[in-house]
Amino acid sequence: MKKPVITLLHIGYWLLYLLLLVLLLLCIKLGSNIVQHPLFLNFRFDVFLGAFAVAPALTGFYIFYSVVFVKTLAKKRILLFFITAVAAAIVGGLAGAFSVMLLFWNGIGAGLFADGFTSAITEFIVMSIIALLNGMVGLVMKGFISWYGDIKLKEELNQKNYETELALVKSQLDPHFLFNTINNIDVLIERDAVKASAYLNKLSHIMRFMLYETKTEKITLQKELEYIGQYIELQKIRSANPNYIDYSVKGSNQQLMITPMLFIPFIENAFKHSESRKLHNAVCIHFDIKGSLILFECENAQGSSTHLEQEYKGLGNELIQKRLMLLYPGKHTLTTNATPVTYNVKLEINCE
Repeated sequence: MKKPVITLLHIGYWLLYLLLLVLLLLCIKLGSNIVQHPLFLNFRFDVFLGAFAVAPALTGFYIFYSVVFVKTLAKKRILLFFITAVAAAIVGGLAGAFSVMLLFWNGIGAGLFADGFTSAITEFIVMSIIALLNGMVGLVMKGFISWYGDIKLKEELNQKNYETELALVKSQLDPHFLFNTINNIDVLIERDAVKASAYLNKLSHIMRFMLYETKTEKITLQKELEYIGQYIELQKIRSANPNYIDYSVKGSNQQLMITPMLFIPFIENAFKHSESRKLHNAVCIHFDIKGSLILFECENAQGSSTHLEQEYKGLGNELIQKRLMLLYPGKHTLTTNATPVTYNVKLEINCE
């Protein structure tokens, strides 16, 4: 939801609340002699009512809105919600009590203890209830805004996922790669049928992964790494150089749930733009898993950075970045660095 709309919701609520207080004040003044009570003889009753009702309302509303919902309900911590709700109501009551005493110190009103300690406790409880009721309204408003935002985010995510899927279909396992891999396997059949069969199985697993696993929102990191490993193995048979690829995975927390196909676009581009398959470590791919944090680095040798820069700044890279922002807002860092001889991509994702 856009910020101007949220601002209007807040303004509208407080205008209605103040209107209710004004009507209540008029009813009190017209319908009873309460303003002649000694407690209210030396100060304006409407100022007292404002301090009594507005301060706890504001405090309760925004504590529930900014803290209680975010820290408890949004994370489904029900017990913590009830504890913080009571605490927020008490804080609202204290805010109201301080406002009443502040008026008293400035010569307005009789203060909180004019009719004794029992009266002060009663007033504090009433102000706490006011804070609680307004806090519940703030909770509902925050929940509505969050719910609406989730709907819009899912709509945008579905659209971007569709666009990303189209972009990935063009880049993932493109016809040239598929054609070359099948040809390599065909040649390998005459030399080593067993090895050729193993590579054919890897190709089959890749196709199955792309057809089925990528349709789900989340998969385990282990499955993603298995797919990447098979993809790399197929790339290896295109080169006689055993040191062409440097691939490693550190860390054991591979049961993390991630969105599929996050890393493969960068890996495929590395192979696509690698300068030569005869070079030592022409393509370097490293994963470092630290708890819920995934550190991914991909680097390839290149002869000229100009074409590669254009490739990474095109539509494909824009969609990849947008997808990351939608799926992991505030939980990822993507950096690229091009030199005359290498192109480097670093991606950090927090899967918490």
